[in-house]
Amino acid sequence: MTLIAFEGVAIGTAMPAIGVDLDGLGLYAWGFNAFVVASLVSMVVAGTWCDRLGPRLPMLVGIAVFAGGAVLAGFAPTMPIFIAARGIQGLGSGAMIVAIYVLIARAFDESLRPRAFSLLAASWVVPGLVGPLIAGWLTETVTWRLVFWLVPVVLLLPVILLRGVLSQYDGGTDRPSTPGRNVAAIAAAVGLTLAMAGLVRPPGAWFIAAAFVVAGLALLLPAARQLLPAGALRFSRGLPTTVMMRGILAAAFFSAEAFAPLSLVEQRGLTVTVAGLLLSLAAIGWLTGSLIQSRIPGDLDRARVVTAGALVVTASLVALPLCLVPAIPAMVAAPIFLVGSVGMGLCFPSIGVQMMRLSPVDQQGANSSALQISDAVMSALGLGLAGAVHAYAVASGGATNMTYVTIWFGAAAVALVGAIVAGRMRQDASCPTS
Repeated sequence: MTLIAFEGVAIGTAMPAIGVDLDGLGLYAWGFNAFVVASLVSMVVAGTWCDRLGPRLPMLVGIAVFAGGAVLAGFAPTMPIFIAARGIQGLGSGAMIVAIYVLIARAFDESLRPRAFSLLAASWVVPGLVGPLIAGWLTETVTWRLVFWLVPVVLLLPVILLRGVLSQYDGGTDRPSTPGRNVAAIAAAVGLTLAMAGLVRPPGAWFIAAAFVVAGLALLLPAARQLLPAGALRFSRGLPTTVMMRGILAAAFFSAEAFAPLSLVEQRGLTVTVAGLLLSLAAIGWLTGSLIQSRIPGDLDRARVVTAGALVVTASLVALPLCLVPAIPAMVAAPIFLVGSVGMGLCFPSIGVQMMRLSPVDQQGANSSALQISDAVMSALGLGLAGAVHAYAVASGGATNMTYVTIWFGAAAVALVGAIVAGRMRQDASCPTS
């Protein structure tokens, strides 16, 4: 997980330079979205795979695909090829993340899972601290391509270490395969791609853009109903809302985070390295919030914790535009993001703990997959909407302060919705939890 974290933080730092070097700022959001969309398919396949066979094989295959995508991204001569490579990386990442969640569910007792998720959050700290510095230094002094070429080399150690550990949890259940879920995952990925393609079309093509969005949603919504727990799109109490909360908060925070370094580079004149440092503090805040939630017993309901965390995220995103005010130092973004990431650290592990509380053993893989799917779909839609705002500004003469303020206030509104509905994570007393 540490290596996934390092790659994610490093890409966030290097993306402004990648967009310029490959003449692809108009496609900036696709550098993130392709990764997320492709992960949809592998999350579903890996969830079923883990339930039937255990997490070992999905993890090892995911690592290999992730490394291959990184190599291709490093050699990409154009933005479209870079985006395709990011999609390949997403396929590998989706499988790895689902396998990690299933491993936690099988290896840790319910009382220990909050601490296990704290350890998962801790895996982001070192990458978060050094990732922006390393990626920024490589980008500014050598080439951003090294950020990708180093991935396969660094992945060798965890492959060696994990093989023995994962083999202890081989085996699964006799739960029948669900090929319909795989078809639904492909439909969701295609639909999400079409919807985002419509969102980021240039000005003057509104009819075509609307057609893409409508066609995309027509594929995405029925597929989501099949991939997510019953009642998720209605925010039914218990597991359905728990799964949806993951997506709501991901959409809010990550769409804001993706454009924060770019805004500081373009609007405040910071270097790529310095702008990326705000992501470092986000890792510290995330760990802090996760450690706080780890002190709450694993068998207790987490609705109130997630409500509080979502309100913290909302306040942080509302304050983020202060970093663009000329009279205020630009690096005020760092403490603001620190506060917001504390809220995310409270929420994400708590959502995972709640999901496992409400999941029968033979559905841990499928529900872990649903949690990641919610994250992927909604964060992609959030990035797509933010990317549409940014692409329109670029096509109209260039992004301005108001471009980023609009993106961040929109993200804050989404986080506020999350705070309002988080109480529905609480299971009705009349409903069983397993």
